[in-house]
This record gives sequence, C-alpha cells and structure tokens, in this order.
Amino acid sequence: MRARPTSPQRREHAPLHSAVVEANGLQGRLLWADGTPAPGPQAAGASTPPAYILIHGIGVSHRYLRRLHGELAAVAPTYSLDLPGFAGTPRPQQQLSVADYGAFIAQALKESGIGSYILVGHSMGTQFAIEAALYAPGQAQRLVLMGPVVDSRYRTVRRQGLALFLDGLLRENASSNWLVLSDYLRCGPRWYFTEVPVMMAYPTERRLAGITVPVLVLRGNHDQVAGADWSLRLSQVASQGNFVEIPRAGHVVQHLRPQQVAAAIKSWAAPSTGAS
Repeated sequence: MRARPTSPQRREHAPLHSAVVEANGLQGRLLWADGTPAPGPQAAGASTPPAYILIHGIGVSHRYLRRLHGELAAVAPTYSLDLPGFAGTPRPQQQLSVADYGAFIAQALKESGIGSYILVGHSMGTQFAIEAALYAPGQAQRLVLMGPVVDSRYRTVRRQGLALFLDGLLRENASSNWLVLSDYLRCGPRWYFTEVPVMMAYPTERRLAGITVPVLVLRGNHDQVAGADWSLRLSQVASQGNFVEIPRAGHVVQHLRPQQVAAAIKSWAAPSTGAS
C-alpha cells in the first residue's frame, strides 16, 4: 500500500499513530501516518515496496526524523521507532548493547507484520541499523546510514562531546537544537550516560563489513560529527556502498534538509524497490 501524496507542509504536520511494541523483554513504540498500514497482518500483506524504518540515535526520539518520515511516507510505507529507554519508553533494567537494540528492532518489526524493509538510521541509530540487519538478514533489503558514528577522529567521550557541541552551535538551527535538547531531557542523564560507552566502543567498520545488502552512507556536508573522510571510508567498507553529501547541512541533516535527503534515498533505492 502506498501512502497518498500530500504537500511537504502537510506531511510534516500530519499526525502519527503509535503502538507499543515489545520484544525480548523490552518495550518501545512504533509510529506511522495515514496511508501506511497499521502494524499487524495488514502490514504483512502490503510488503511492496519495502517499508522504510526510521531509527533515531542516542538520547533522542522519532521527532527529529519527523520531516523525513513525511517525505518517505509519500512514496512507501514508513514507520519510525522510539527505542527502549528513550522518548519516555520504559528504561531497561541494565545497560543494552548495540546488538541488543538491533535484535529488539528486528523482532519488534517481525511481530508487527513488517517483514521487508529499508533501515534508515541516524547517528547511533546507524549502529542499531547495522545490528538489526545482521540479526535479520532476510528482512533488511537495504541500509541508509545518516551521520554515522563514531568517527575515528572522535574516539573519546570528550572529543565526541565537543564535536556534538560545535555542530549544534555552528551547523544546526533553533528547531533541531530544541528537538534534540528536549529529547535529551526526556531521556534523562542516567540512561544517556549508561549508553554512551556502548556507542563509543561499537566497532562500526568491522560490523559493517559483514553487511551484504546495499548501503547508502549520507551526511550533511557541514557535519561536525561524521566527517567526510570517515563517511566515505564506511561506504567503501560496505560490499555495495554508496556515499552522498547533502549541501548546507550539519549532523541533523534530515531535519534541516528533509526533501533533499528523501530525494537522495529514493533515487538510490529506486532500481530494486520501485520507490520514486
């Protein structure tokens, strides 16, 4: 089932439906707009083209992916996730690994009747996307890695934090900064700093090398967090990798330039998915 096209402004402000999703003893949230099948048997019956699955990064939620969600939902079924411990979802009892999150994503999608999809992760969400694809290789058809972390230049918490600070100060606008900051507050420092070491230690290059489906690495050309050399190198690590830069955008590229990001994703995905 294809979503009904609407204007960019209406897509951004159209309400999202949500449902609690549970897997592996964890609880999160799945969100979708009118025109995308609700989770369940009806979603399984509408598997062409593959659904887009939007995955947020550490501390945040689906909200900073909302504009991109609207753009992609105009051409294909699209779902966003709020992952366990973030966005007001129940906090797990112990630290979760990236593999734990990847397993949750894959299992939650399976139990929601969504069996064929393109994973679109941002920041730490790129790590989650890689692990979800490795966990369920038959379901993940493609991967989009936006602003992937952790750049090899920033392998300490101090350097990573400074890069994030400079990006927010120099490259983002007021609305993207507000979305990120307010979500950080909602997440709370305890869970955020519980997961920071997990993000920092994740071997992105090594795990990405095990991905056999097509991969698009995408960044804003002013991104202070995911540098050009690092992002290009990741696209070369992938067996079927592509690299795209979006002009005049920082780390939260999907919020500032949603139409350009969506166009790049749709153009790249079109040959085998039918998205346009």
